[in-house]
Amino acid sequence: MTALPDARVNKNLEGPGLRARIQKFGGYLAGMIMPNIGAFIAWGLITAMFIETGWLPNATLAGLVGPMLYFLLPILIGHTGGKMVHGNRGAVVGAIATAGVIIGGITEFATLSGTPMFLGAMIMGPLAGWALKQFDRAVEGKVRAGFEMVVDNFSLGIIGMLLAIVGTLGVGPVVAAIVGVLSAGVNWLVAANLLPLASLFVEPGKVLFLNNAINHGIFTPLAALDVAETGKSILYMVESNPGAGLGLLTAFMLFGPRSLRASTSGAIVIHFLGGIHEIYFPYILMRPVMLLGMIAGSMSGLFVATATGAGLAGPPSPGSILAYFAVTPPGGHLPMILTVLTAAVVSFLVTSALLKFGRGSDDSVEAEAAALASSGSLGDGVSILGSDVRKVVIACDAGMGSSVMVASQMRKRLAPYGVEVVHTPVDQIPTDAQVVLTHEGLADRAGKRVPGTVVVPFASYLGDPAFDRVELAIREGRTLTATGVGDAEGEPISSAAAPAATTATLARPKKRLAPGILPRQNIRLGLTATGKDDAIRQAGQVLVTSGAAEPAYIDGMLARELQTTTFLGQGVAIPHGTNEARAHINSAALGFLQYPEGIDWDGNTVNVVIPIASNSDEHVKLLAALATTLSDKERAARLRSATSVDEVIDLLTPTEE
Repeated sequence: MTALPDARVNKNLEGPGLRARIQKFGGYLAGMIMPNIGAFIAWGLITAMFIETGWLPNATLAGLVGPMLYFLLPILIGHTGGKMVHGNRGAVVGAIATAGVIIGGITEFATLSGTPMFLGAMIMGPLAGWALKQFDRAVEGKVRAGFEMVVDNFSLGIIGMLLAIVGTLGVGPVVAAIVGVLSAGVNWLVAANLLPLASLFVEPGKVLFLNNAINHGIFTPLAALDVAETGKSILYMVESNPGAGLGLLTAFMLFGPRSLRASTSGAIVIHFLGGIHEIYFPYILMRPVMLLGMIAGSMSGLFVATATGAGLAGPPSPGSILAYFAVTPPGGHLPMILTVLTAAVVSFLVTSALLKFGRGSDDSVEAEAAALASSGSLGDGVSILGSDVRKVVIACDAGMGSSVMVASQMRKRLAPYGVEVVHTPVDQIPTDAQVVLTHEGLADRAGKRVPGTVVVPFASYLGDPAFDRVELAIREGRTLTATGVGDAEGEPISSAAAPAATTATLARPKKRLAPGILPRQNIRLGLTATGKDDAIRQAGQVLVTSGAAEPAYIDGMLARELQTTTFLGQGVAIPHGTNEARAHINSAALGFLQYPEGIDWDGNTVNVVIPIASNSDEHVKLLAALATTLSDKERAARLRSATSVDEVIDLLTPTEE
């Protein structure tokens, strides 16, 4: 089956730039909302069913709506926010502080009127967790034996009390004022029929993977206010409408490049029925002009929604047509269907026109990717004679995972020719690097770090043709450029040591793993996960539970995955944090999580997830052993189907140097 387009095309990240920071912020907001989205849906369903205008009006059960909106949901958010920063202690103090900000936002207790403190919870929960974390660090190792529990409990209680007071008297009223202004602004846009203009900002933001910041940071809290007053909100439909994406994908299926048409039907099912909007982002990143179709479709849908009074009673999560039906209030199905249908039709027509209805359309995806690879950012025109190469640098974002794997492979390939191979974060490439191998999504950053150096991009971490080109140029003394190898410029380089090296490798005995790098309790077999993000969170939690990392490191792992995939090949992925996330690492450790049923990982199937936490090179030998295992298809299959911890350890134990 033809693969879906790669989301990494035209997606080089510019280091810690604005987009990366917003993505991280959006991921943090989503990290507080998404674990509690079921509670939001429960509240939305209760509202849709039991309020006076609901499906089954019931005054007693409708009494659940107010307390859940004002107390339950904010406390859950604050609890989760505190936990993300400082584990269970952070969760408790976050809930206490959130209770204070809730009271600060209520203007009338008898009728429960005021401002639901979702935004306040997003502030106070993490703030309280951070404050307690700083205290715990300050007193660590200074508490006399036998007094640890007293200090732990009273510090949590006192800090929680102080922050609850601050929330009640300070943060709560300020947040209420801010939300009031935002709500008034949105209400004005709706009343003036200008809400569709939001699509001009929302759709470009979505394909830059800022959809979590947009949806959970802006629309969900404001929509909850509308639902409390009217039982529905159009704001739930601004970002989540699946119609525009359906139109775009249908246009690609009928008129897009022939190499994509076969796989696009599957993408339609995943998007429209599964609610995974990210599935269509690569199509736009590949051809940014297609944003016009998405903007036109989304804008048209909002015009219809405004005219017909469409709205949803709760957040449609995920944003699928099935979720839309589930949270549509009584009498709202026809406006909802018209909204989705209009967005789909307009998006389809505009996108089809941009695709010229298939006329002259060829399989240009590969050509576009090649054009990107050969652009000036990859050192176009820069070359080096293979016989002159003495140092090759393998660069990845954090320098602790994918670069280690590639370095292990290239070190074995190039050792017979006396070439040094090192791995490093892309922002720390040494100035004496002669050749840099890096993932195509990081090539631009590498080129700017060491201008004038040959930067060779690769797409796969295992067996990529780029590795063969580098070895060929060095072995035969040919000219090496970013995208190819020239004619031989001198006598081929030979090495009589090469066969001996292979023989020696086969005879090398096993050695013990370094203590603590892969503890037995970090090996988990026979797991299941709902998707890539769930698997990354499970993998990160293994590192947190073992004490190797703090909970905030998991956010860094998710942020890293947005930059370039950590899929290696042979059913294995090695998620790890960004370079900035290293601040949340306590000690070096790895995990091993096996998913026999497989997980979809950017269009690839992953059965083994190996999370990494490291500030140095303690884990390098184990990853080198992993690279060796994956290069052997039979051993890689054993790793995917291992049934015991001992078998996993044996497969991953490195050999003697």
